[in-house]
Amino acid sequence: MIAIKKVQPINNEVLEKIGFQWHTDIDGSSYVSDEIVEISENEAENYYKAVNEIYEMFVTAGDYIIENNLFHDIGIPFNLVPMIKHSWENEPNWHLYGRFDLAGGIDNQPIKLIEFNADTPTGLFETSVIQWALLNHNNLEDKQFNNIYNAITENFKRLVTLDSDTSSFAEKYSGLKILFSSYKGNLEEEQTVKLLQKMADDSGFITDFEYLDSVQFSEDGIFNSKDVQFEYWFKLYPWEDIGFAETELATLLQKIQLEQKAIFLNPAYTLLFQSKGIMKILYELFPESPYLLETSFEPLENKKFIEKKMFGREGANTKIFDEVGNVLEEIGGEYENYKSIFQEYIEFPQDVNGEKYQAGVFFAFEGCGLAFRKGGNILDNMSKFVGHIIK
Repeated sequence: MIAIKKVQPINNEVLEKIGFQWHTDIDGSSYVSDEIVEISENEAENYYKAVNEIYEMFVTAGDYIIENNLFHDIGIPFNLVPMIKHSWENEPNWHLYGRFDLAGGIDNQPIKLIEFNADTPTGLFETSVIQWALLNHNNLEDKQFNNIYNAITENFKRLVTLDSDTSSFAEKYSGLKILFSSYKGNLEEEQTVKLLQKMADDSGFITDFEYLDSVQFSEDGIFNSKDVQFEYWFKLYPWEDIGFAETELATLLQKIQLEQKAIFLNPAYTLLFQSKGIMKILYELFPESPYLLETSFEPLENKKFIEKKMFGREGANTKIFDEVGNVLEEIGGEYENYKSIFQEYIEFPQDVNGEKYQAGVFFAFEGCGLAFRKGGNILDNMSKFVGHIIK
């Protein structure tokens, strides 16, 4: 049973002053819960240990996919394959951050991997900032598993040091610049990107922000609207969208990358991790792992399972089936054309009200921050953000 603690919510005007404008869902309800989850020190440590081990399995699976040319199997667009291979083989293409979604971890329930949001993970602002703000607002001095801001700041330095030790950053740094971009009109994505920009500022980089439609691309590299060239470009724009819908841009970005005119964040290889198809590869490679659910490219037999699209988001186009293949629950969406995976069903931990909770653990070189989403059997874009404390 999930242990929850009631807290006084932060006023919307205060949230907006700190840059958090997406505080209210379309039905008028608050997106941020007025409850927080209480976990133990041991439970926090288990989440940390789990994601570190799982990430290493993803690296092994990435090698396996590339060596065996399994890109089509996991839905990767063919025009991104050269960029994926190049970024995988060249160390400066550093994976900045991602978020693991997990079931279990509470009351001795085993931790199970649901998926890895490796390319464009959301929830960064609320997990790294709003959780601390909730504690301060309620005069709570409890601890959190939440070192996201410092962890990502250090990971920016690893773009230069390429090592766990970032103490040599200052001597190796040479005035490098990072351009940050998001869609115009999407405040959540814009504020998330600007938070990352602040982290890069704190790490010592020269930075700028430019909306995606104002970024200038040429064979010479990446430029802002003032014709300033940047060595790095961070885009909150999914690689699969570039591959499938922006083919001309994909061709140009490939040329820029292969000729080393710029480095892209997150790297193209994170699309391997982002594809839910990698879960089938993981299960084949590590069938005895305590963290993995049975996953297949075909419907499972004699057990309850979930069908998800390889690049689906926010629970869209998800179906739950019973042991004989009848649909118990489903959510529509815009990702129907993507290939499916079929994953063993597992119950999320529940609170006394029957609300179900999925853990999200951010990863930046190591596990660095935890928060929860609560909702029903399928967590869609109406699920609520829930912070935590360590008792």
